[in-house]
Amino acid sequence: MKYMLLIRPDVDFSGEVPADMVAATVAWVEEMTERGVRLHGDAIRPASEGVGVRRRGGKVVTTDGPYAEAKEQMGGYDMLECRDLAEAIEIASKHPVAEIGVVEVRPVAEIA
Repeated sequence: MKYMLLIRPDVDFSGEVPADMVAATVAWVEEMTERGVRLHGDAIRPASEGVGVRRRGGKVVTTDGPYAEAKEQMGGYDMLECRDLAEAIEIASKHPVAEIGVVEVRPVAEIA
């Protein structure tokens, strides 16, 4: 089954992410890729660089910056293929951000 990990650090890295966090994350990525459970993933740019998109009455409306106020920031994502939820949780618990934030595990609803 596929699971998406939503990576949400509690720390606001307003500049570069510290080198030790980058190194730990690279090691996690390598380990999970070697295990064959990590399909893909990446860090994402800050919410301030995002654009909200809506369509109302046939018109496209865009909003710059964060779509919603939130205390947590989205740092990235990883897509996994695991045998079950227990394995996905075990993998998420090893992610470096699990020590400074939350790694949310979400099952993917695969639509045929």
